[in-house]
Formats: sequence, structure tokens, C-alpha cells
Amino acid sequence: MYFLPEKLDDYVVAHSQEEPELLQQLTRETYQKILQPIMLSGPYQGRVLSMISKLKSPKTILELGTFTGYATLCLAEGLQNDGHIDTIDVNEELVDFQRKYFDQSAYGKQINQHLGSALELIPLLEHTYDLVFIDADKPNYSNYFHLIIDKMNPGGIILSDNVLWHGKVIEPLDDKDISTKAVLDFNTLLKEDSRIETVMLPIRDGLTVSRKK
Repeated sequence: MYFLPEKLDDYVVAHSQEEPELLQQLTRETYQKILQPIMLSGPYQGRVLSMISKLKSPKTILELGTFTGYATLCLAEGLQNDGHIDTIDVNEELVDFQRKYFDQSAYGKQINQHLGSALELIPLLEHTYDLVFIDADKPNYSNYFHLIIDKMNPGGIILSDNVLWHGKVIEPLDDKDISTKAVLDFNTLLKEDSRIETVMLPIRDGLTVSRKK
């Protein structure tokens, strides 16, 4: 979803950091072989994720929703040398695809893949986190927040994707639209929870940055 006129958006992209070659290859293969390639973060948002990670310089990152590993690699660019990422996804068919690109990067040994339900796996993780990226099933966004907030280090950052949900957040709500209702509730939660401070950015489909106090 684009909020700027196309020419202005093109200008923004043209004057931002270029996408690394490995991520270009990952994107091409995702579009060739994987269903719903639109789920990729994409080059511009990927550079935003990379920049935030570099500014934070996290030692520990948690990602909910790996897909083909594009955002994982963007976030890994800011990792400390002895840091690591735990990334969770339910799609067993994508594990080898992800690992191929992880191992071609400089961060392969720092990326831990977890296969299964994030709701079940998050409580089992022993680490606390400096940076969390939520980009999984929308109906569970609020559940994920409640599971991770106590695992966040002070000053930790939560990045939440798709918070504008194709613009549906400002349209009349269909009672049967569970995902939109979940995103609306999640956005309210982030705004009102006293443990964090939050700013929503109109980047692509919406990206919220929340900082644990």
C-alpha cells in the first residue's frame, strides 16, 4: 500500500540505501517458487528494518513470522558480533529455503530457526530481547505482545508490521473480519499500554515502533 504519489515514492526509494545483492536474489527466488510472495518486506522497508536494527545494535532479536527470511537478514545487519536472532515460523516447507539464504549471508551462525506455533514456543525461549519484529498472523498480534513484553529488556524495541492493514483500519468494520478487528485492537493496545511508548509510521502497510520504558 502506497501513501505517497508514485513519483514521490520512487524518489524516496531512489535516495535510500540500495538493497544488497543477496536479498535481491532471495526476492527473485521467492517470487519464482513461493506462494504469496507479497508477504516479503521488500527493499525499502527492508532498509528501514536494517537501519533501526543498526541504530539499536541489539544483542538479541526475536522475529515472529520468518516467511523466506528477508526481514530476518535485514534485522541481522545490526546484530552485535556475539548476538543472535530467534526466528519463528509455522511453515515447515520454508525451513530449507530460509537456511540456504541464511548460510549464504554473514549471519548464518547467528540465526536460530524455530518451527511451530509462536504462542507455544515464546514461553520456552530462555533469552530476553533488545529487538522484536512481529509479522505473523494478525489475530494473535495482541497475544504475542502479552507474551513478549516481559521478555523485553529495558529500552527494547518492538516493531509491528501491517498495522494499517491495507487501509482497512479506517474503513467500516465487517463483524466477520477477524484480522482487521485484531489489528484495530492491537493498535489500541500499543497506544494505551503504559509499559511502552509508541509511534506509528506510514511506511508501506504501516510499521509501528514501540519502546519499552
